[in-house]
Amino acid sequence: MARPRTFDQPSVLAAAMDQFWRRGYEATSVRDLASAMSITGASLYNAFGDKRSLFRHCLDAYLDTYARRRIAELDASDDPIRGIRAFFDNLVEASLKDRRGCLLVNSAMEVAPWDDELAELIEASLREIEDGFHRGLERLSPEPRSHHRRDARATARQMLSAVIALRVLARAGGDGDRLRSIARSAVALAEDYQGP
Repeated sequence: MARPRTFDQPSVLAAAMDQFWRRGYEATSVRDLASAMSITGASLYNAFGDKRSLFRHCLDAYLDTYARRRIAELDASDDPIRGIRAFFDNLVEASLKDRRGCLLVNSAMEVAPWDDELAELIEASLREIEDGFHRGLERLSPEPRSHHRRDARATARQMLSAVIALRVLARAGGDGDRLRSIARSAVALAEDYQGP
């Protein structure tokens, strides 16, 4: 009969996520992970599979903890513009406090170019953020005074691009004024959107 696990899975996943987040996928060894998680290599394999499988678990946990929570707050906002502004304000403040950047964006630059399966996972994860913006834009009322009309999907993609730029610049040491300027530009895209 197998022995029950003697560790708290959310805690050990958070420790593994921190290793991948700070060091990157390639530079993080199974030994590094097991040490950070305070478990044996055998326990790591038994609970999560190999390093690649653990990385997938960490990406999903990261999305639940950060991106999906922010998107859920946007979905729950009565005013989509206010929700989008809060999304970017919170993102700027989080980026200034934690210079590790975004695990998802970091991984897109590091592993996606050479790993098709992980690239597909990362693309799907980024699409979740884009879809959240798209839903917010679709909830906006048409604005008859607008002299131009934007496509909701294209606008959502531009806003996702702003998220990525903001996170990369924050990791590179970008100052708050620059990050807030990117955030204001993203919010302006939503404010200029005429509605469905």
